[in-house]
Amino acid sequence: MHPPPHRFHAGSCGRARPPRRPLDRIATAHGARPSWVALARLLARSKVVLPTPGTSKVAHLEEDLAAAALRLTDTELGELTDTA
Repeated sequence: MHPPPHRFHAGSCGRARPPRRPLDRIATAHGARPSWVALARLLARSKVVLPTPGTSKVAHLEEDLAAAALRLTDTELGELTDTA
């Protein structure tokens, strides 16, 4: 018996369900990961408080920097705040 195909497998792309959570939908719209959107939201909330995720790998630091460069619209920030 074969396991079900992964939802992003080439043969199942047409059947993939759209993201249901605003976080996932916004991440998809920006070509970003949900964790980047979450960090971008925190960065947008305050010019005084700066979240500092710890990391031990350069690749993770680069991802965090990509999140810092992500600009969310007021509408997106509102959607994320409403669901937080």
